[in-house]
Amino acid sequence: MSLLEDPIATAGLVAREVRTGSRDGATTRIAVARRTYPTDRADLWDALTSADRLPRWFLPVEGELKPGGRYQLVGNAGGVIEECDEPRRLAVTWEMGPLVSWLEVNLTDAGAGTVLELVHEAPVDPQFWTEYGPGAVGVGWDLTLMGLGLHIESGAAVDPEVGAAFPTTPEGREFARAAATAWARAATADGDDPAAAQAAGERTFAFYTGVPEDGTES
Repeated sequence: MSLLEDPIATAGLVAREVRTGSRDGATTRIAVARRTYPTDRADLWDALTSADRLPRWFLPVEGELKPGGRYQLVGNAGGVIEECDEPRRLAVTWEMGPLVSWLEVNLTDAGAGTVLELVHEAPVDPQFWTEYGPGAVGVGWDLTLMGLGLHIESGAAVDPEVGAAFPTTPEGREFARAAATAWARAATADGDDPAAAQAAGERTFAFYTGVPEDGTES
């Protein structure tokens, strides 16, 4: 079963940007993804924050879902809800084991739709960045934003098993290739060496799809 008729065009719905920042004196890198959805802010906000709707396109969520409370995405990240300005801005810490980063989502009106801007800021691990670049988090968010788009457009839930298997399908590999390449271009625009950024994008593609870096399949 294919989730997308045109995976490259769907990957192209996301505008990507990489920035360099700092927190508490430590250098951070910031992955920014923007996509416009054909719905109003109230509906998109509900899809992003409702414990009933999140599992329909992302993951079940538990915890105290209000500012200052802790949330936990089942089987994934958890953290503290730092800001919740309905229906405009959500800011949380993004904690995976000992690793802490920061995630914010901003919604703005755009004609008949709504622009979602996702900003993920993380401390720099030079070795990890050299290995994978921004695509390590970026391609994961691309897949998440794709699932949100399918849900918004159809109103239906995305089958979790189909979604999990998607990156290993021919359409999923096309999508991941386009997304990883775009994140490599964004890293280059922020000052990374183009060849190193492209190589990191290839390793990111291989990580998400299980396809070796030379593009062959076992």
